[in-house]
Amino acid sequence: MPRTLVTGGAGFLGSHICEYLLEKGHEVIAMDNLLTGAVANIEHLQCEQFKFIKHDVTEYIYCAGPIDYVMHFASPASPMDYLELPIQTLKVGALGTHKALGLAKEKKAVFLLASTSEVYGDPQVHPQTEDYWGHVNPVGPRGVYDEAKRFAEAITMAYHRFHGVDTKIVRIFNTYGPRMRPKDGRAIPAFVPQALRNENITVFGDGGQTRSFCYVDDLIEGFYRLLMSDHHEPVNIGNPNEMTIKELAEAIIRITGSKSKISYNPLPVDDPKVRQPDISKAKSILGWEPTVCLEAGLAKTIAWFEKNI
Repeated sequence: MPRTLVTGGAGFLGSHICEYLLEKGHEVIAMDNLLTGAVANIEHLQCEQFKFIKHDVTEYIYCAGPIDYVMHFASPASPMDYLELPIQTLKVGALGTHKALGLAKEKKAVFLLASTSEVYGDPQVHPQTEDYWGHVNPVGPRGVYDEAKRFAEAITMAYHRFHGVDTKIVRIFNTYGPRMRPKDGRAIPAFVPQALRNENITVFGDGGQTRSFCYVDDLIEGFYRLLMSDHHEPVNIGNPNEMTIKELAEAIIRITGSKSKISYNPLPVDDPKVRQPDISKAKSILGWEPTVCLEAGLAKTIAWFEKNI
């Protein structure tokens, strides 16, 4: 039975990863300091093969026994989170990644880093390919997240080249699904509760900025295929179907049958104007591409919000 540590295991993505790994026959250790994660996300996973450890991964990580895989997903990921928690975001990207890599080196484990499309910044290349170096403001308010992940990628590749650690890097594009927190600042988890309450949908800017939304089940399958591959360079995992934020808000209003109207707020500093992954590498190397359409994914997500929020 493979034994896998998931940092950030009580978060949105981390909890789905833990669930998927258990189904694949892994013994799973979820590690989280619960800064943005929640025990409620993993309560349904309690079994002999699952263990939760409350721990801040910026401190030394100790795990008794063998570890076959380390999946490093600990980090604030919502713009509102990393703007409210800038120092913690930088620390987990730098110190946390260092500690997680140290554990992988000690245990001779495969290491997978959860990076982000934010390493591309406000891109001047569209769609974004893995060989694009990005257009990032390192001292802007979003720089704490962008640069934390860029550093995390750099130290991950250094451990691969210098220490021979078997590393993988996934660049995650916008994702959504059950267990997202209704946190203002991210489109779907902000829009859905507003639509269910028939409140105005708050769109930043004129809504013309684009994003590409991937349902969480598709995303997790991509992670696992990369984990099991022999590829070490970054790989984009996301849905290439691009749409404007205004179109997304209109779709949510339609699917929920809401009476909400769209209201517009000023665009945040350095907010990317476009975001669309080129997934040619994921297709060719992993045989992966998303299969869940937006309508189906939104229906499942809305149903979860109706029941839980």
